[in-house]
Amino acid sequence: MLSENFIYVGVFIYLTGSYAYIRDTLRGKVKPNKVSFTMWSLASLIAFAAAIDEGAGIHALITFIVGVVPLSILLISLVNKKAYWKITPFDLSCGALSVAGLILWQVTGEGNLAIAFSILADGFAFVPTIRKAYSHPETENAYAYLAASIGIAFNLLAVEHWIFAAYAFPLYLLIADLIVFSLVRKSR
Repeated sequence: MLSENFIYVGVFIYLTGSYAYIRDTLRGKVKPNKVSFTMWSLASLIAFAAAIDEGAGIHALITFIVGVVPLSILLISLVNKKAYWKITPFDLSCGALSVAGLILWQVTGEGNLAIAFSILADGFAFVPTIRKAYSHPETENAYAYLAASIGIAFNLLAVEHWIFAAYAFPLYLLIADLIVFSLVRKSR
């Protein structure tokens, strides 16, 4: 286990990759999937609130950042017409499944179930981006996903008490980000 200070190192690394993604979105080089980014924001911010409620403490910081950054990228992509990515019926289906996961959380109202359903919702939101990373890797920034993975790994290495609220969402994010990174790198 690393010192909790490494959580801040992880957040810094994550934000470095996010800066690259934001920069490329502003330039129109990266074209974020708006369904994915909308649902990532919602699911992550709900998981953050649930993690705080369940006692995750500072370990929930990365989950908060993972909610705020996609929201920022979404807003930038809405303003920049060069960052347009066409939303397909497949994207909308994944978005609907993601919303269903959030509704299931609301029905249960229990913290760890909220985190589990947020992971489910976020996972469905990741599918359109995974598909896009495979079919159009030029519309993604591999470095951003690698930096996110490293930042999240630092967070996980600093977990002192392995309670579900502290590790579940970051572990899921690590796996999802590594999948997108691998697809973008391999496809290029």
